[in-house]
Amino acid sequence: MILMLLAPALIAPALLPAASPAQATSASARPAARTAPAQARPAKPSGPVDNREARFSRCVTMIATDPAAARAEAGRWRIAGGGYVARQCAGLALAAEKNWGSAADEFEAAAREAQLAKDDRAANYWAQGGNAWLAAGDPAKARLALDSALTAGTLEGLQLGEARLDHARALVAAGDLDAARTDIDLALTTAADDPLAWLLSATLSRRMGNLPRAKGDIAEALKRSADDASVQLEAGNIAAAGGDEDRARTAWAEAARLAPDTPTARNAVAALRQFDPPKP
Repeated sequence: MILMLLAPALIAPALLPAASPAQATSASARPAARTAPAQARPAKPSGPVDNREARFSRCVTMIATDPAAARAEAGRWRIAGGGYVARQCAGLALAAEKNWGSAADEFEAAAREAQLAKDDRAANYWAQGGNAWLAAGDPAKARLALDSALTAGTLEGLQLGEARLDHARALVAAGDLDAARTDIDLALTTAADDPLAWLLSATLSRRMGNLPRAKGDIAEALKRSADDASVQLEAGNIAAAGGDEDRARTAWAEAARLAPDTPTARNAVAALRQFDPPKP
């Protein structure tokens, strides 16, 4: 029997609840390359570019090199009348500093102000807030924010798909796997190019005992992001669940190689230790 080892969440809460001691989850949060929440990117303006949008762009550019300075600039800008656009930049800066709870507060404040102004960007701010709450480890607050984002009816394309993926993560944390399955299936209609969507779908399918679907979904994730250690870790978990020792070994070894000195690698190495010869 091949065992899968329990893995801690990375960056944001894992998609799925804790497994039994003999199981493991891959890093089902946002991939490590996405330091800030995946949806925490500049909101697309609903009208023509103006001075406020230009200042927003400068603020976001500053985040890449000095998030603390960008946060201070966003604060000054908000006091000077920057409104919800300034708040969004503050949220992005806080997310870059991994101050997730404060980032979520800023995104939600931006969403409320945008709603009062009847600006369609409110839905995007709610989605960013929900993603930040997931990263902060508060799926209940994430679900409320994401409910607001989705019911606004203004998200579309990849933003809509990613909001649904985050909503699914919040639902799994609440134990509602069937509703999470529905969310992920809907997300795949607009975010099928995102390997994370297939990774989360594969992980959920494995946890729900649907190995044929899990195998198909992880194959799609591998086609899109074979160099992602989290994808390889889950590929090993799915192979192990199906009793395929060779595939499990290969995938776990690749996960450890791709992301050395990370929780993903440590869990892959721990999983591989079950194949070590017994000590005399």
